[in-house]
Amino acid sequence: MIPATPRPTGRFARGLAVGLAGYCTFINLYSPQALLPSWATEFSVSAAAISATMTAGTLAVALTAPFSGAAADVLGRKRVITAAMVVVTIPTLMIAFASDLQSLVFWRFVQGLALPSIFAVIIAYIGDEWPAAEVTGMAGIYTSGASLGGFSGRFVTGVLSDLIGWRSAYVVLALFTLAAAGAVAALLPRERNFVRSKNLTSSLTQMLRHLRNPQLVATYAVGFGTLFNFIAAFTYINFVLAAPPYSFSATLLGSVVIVYLLGSAITPMTGRFIHRLGRRPFMIGNCAVWICGILLTLIPSLVAIIAGLAVCAVCGLISQAISTGYVALTAKEGRSSAVGLYVTFFYIGGSFGAFLPGLVWERAGWPACVALVCAMIVLIAAVVAAMWRDKITGIA
Repeated sequence: MIPATPRPTGRFARGLAVGLAGYCTFINLYSPQALLPSWATEFSVSAAAISATMTAGTLAVALTAPFSGAAADVLGRKRVITAAMVVVTIPTLMIAFASDLQSLVFWRFVQGLALPSIFAVIIAYIGDEWPAAEVTGMAGIYTSGASLGGFSGRFVTGVLSDLIGWRSAYVVLALFTLAAAGAVAALLPRERNFVRSKNLTSSLTQMLRHLRNPQLVATYAVGFGTLFNFIAAFTYINFVLAAPPYSFSATLLGSVVIVYLLGSAITPMTGRFIHRLGRRPFMIGNCAVWICGILLTLIPSLVAIIAGLAVCAVCGLISQAISTGYVALTAKEGRSSAVGLYVTFFYIGGSFGAFLPGLVWERAGWPACVALVCAMIVLIAAVVAAMWRDKITGIA
């Protein structure tokens, strides 16, 4: 008997669940960004100090990501993903009741602890459940959902903050995340190709073996630089735009990240570009365009700044889609732990991207932040040129 071809609606449901998991992760992770200037004023702290709310979340993600992946290799993908989506609603709700900066930082850290069990594991699920030729495209759909979540975290939180206050905005965010957890539980099928690790020790040992794979280590370095640049650019540009002559409100600061939508539209085509141009040439070209984008933000024109941020959003999301897909393809076993390690380096990069630019901002302002981002992009291109190969398709 010839096996029945899966119905399109089934594929659509799986794709929707993947995108929704990415969306909910990043709407929570990036929800403070449009609020940073107003939080700094409310709690009477500096830009560098308030950036701790971003650093706490990304650092927590970095600390727990490899262990989330290892646990999923033992317990199963869907079970871990849906449970984590329910758990993350608790610290999200508690942020609404924070009375000082220390409480904000604490609950942001707790929130970050739960997030890797969603997005690190969903990438491993993609690597297991889709044919190799479709992995990059599905990673692009995940990245589009993640970028929409990043956009919504900034924009929706900013708008709600102006309309009903930032505390009520976090209550709404917690309720939405809980509803999304139910949707993912209903839409995402239980894994069929998952090979369970014998125990957590076996999974952790397998994770350590990933660190001996040069291609994976190189990709982890690319992930570090990718989020470093994202956080640096989209955090500290808020202080440029909140100051005269722009004087943006929280809503306007949140609306700036509408440029994410352009990246969301383009990243699903990443697999097609790789097939035509090759993985390394395309990635190196992406880095060159990325540098042009961040340099545009130095022009004292709102149009130029928005255009530069749009280029940075597209290039950063392309880098993320290629890198996550490459990890899923390169790791032949223990994909959850391999992706978990990627996420660790990715968010360590994000933590540095929130912290280091804050120091240079206090000394030399936005131009110094731009120089730091350009240096990181050059390092990414150098790593890709020296280390990346494509074992799946033979494209160098």
